[in-house]
Amino acid sequence: MTIPRFLLSAAFVLASASAHALEFKSVGAASLILYDAPSLKGTRLFIAPRGMPVEVVLTYGEWVKLRDISGDLAWAEAKSLSPRRTLVVRSANAKVRSAADADANPVMTADKGVLLELVDAPASSWVKVRHRDGITGYMRAADVWGI
Repeated sequence: MTIPRFLLSAAFVLASASAHALEFKSVGAASLILYDAPSLKGTRLFIAPRGMPVEVVLTYGEWVKLRDISGDLAWAEAKSLSPRRTLVVRSANAKVRSAADADANPVMTADKGVLLELVDAPASSWVKVRHRDGITGYMRAADVWGI
């Protein structure tokens, strides 16, 4: 393979990788055991709580390789994940506002680590979220993980 052909191939690979959107899911109805390998015989690493958002990095048959908010990678059975989208607040005292505007009235303050449901896909730098108590509002996308 010549150098220009190699560079062209590398450019296509990089372009296709950036074209893929991140795929997020959440832990389903029950907690989920995360393993170091795609097998029930693998070492158990962590038990992920119900509703925890995860990024799907790779699918391998009935197994998925996941990334969590801290960047750790682990394997889990795909059947234990839900397409329901949840987010984790990553900054202390993050404001949930009545509108997608920094000047809008706050309807709630969420601490770091609070789990929220994603109501609408982000259209800008704001996302519409819902707390389990039913409070709905908008947060800055930079204040949450899982989108």
